Amino acid sequence: MTNELLKAVQLIKEKEWVDLTHAFDPESPHFSAFEAAKFETLFDHDDGFFAQRFTFPGQYGTHLDAPIHFVRNTRYLDELDLKEFVLPLIVIDKSREAAENHDYTLTVEDVVAFEAEYGEIEPGSFVALRTDWSKRWPDQEAFDNKDADGNNHAPGWSLEALQFLYEERKIKAVGHETFDTDAAIDFQKNGSLLAEYYVLDQDTYQVELLTNLDKVPATGSIIINIVPKAKKASGFPVRSFAILP
Repeated sequence: MTNELLKAVQLIKEKEWVDLTHAFDPESPHFSAFEAAKFETLFDHDDGFFAQRFTFPGQYGTHLDAPIHFVRNTRYLDELDLKEFVLPLIVIDKSREAAENHDYTLTVEDVVAFEAEYGEIEPGSFVALRTDWSKRWPDQEAFDNKDADGNNHAPGWSLEALQFLYEERKIKAVGHETFDTDAAIDFQKNGSLLAEYYVLDQDTYQVELLTNLDKVPATGSIIINIVPKAKKASGFPVRSFAILP
């Protein structure tokens, strides 16, 4: 059994690995309700060692949202099981559509069309929505993409598409390149993040502000999400990466 495990490790190390995570600092784009991060030096090498203090909200940079982020009486970050962080990865590419229409919202029809080309999405998958919005990093203004009236425009998931994926395809988690699950236009219309609430109400997590999805094939990869085990946390910056087939 041990030899089989070591062989599996050797196999995956021979594969291509893609970092899906933005490096962030106090100048990086962040959700408008949050203050910018603060990085402070507490001690430097003249003191004998280098140590820093980092101040930022849990939902900062590429980050993982635990169910408790939106839903009462559900799991915190530290209550998620280790095996939930390693999942088959599906990437639905809507980068062209998002470039043409910044308010683009993934539909059930989009999912069905994806499956017609790549096969039915397997239960337990992590489904990522590629929009190439991550290419706007590290420009806060480009990420916010506000019009003359101050309204944001950014792509996202429709509630119906998420319901189809979770209830019909039994997926495990989702991720995207934007600040929110919902397209900005849907948030403005609904006055709340209905799609994000729905995802977290499935007692699972999501990863926001992913990057490099353009380097990952539609199917066949796995995603690994490494996150600190902060007790009673609603979310935390994550190191997400893909191992390609």
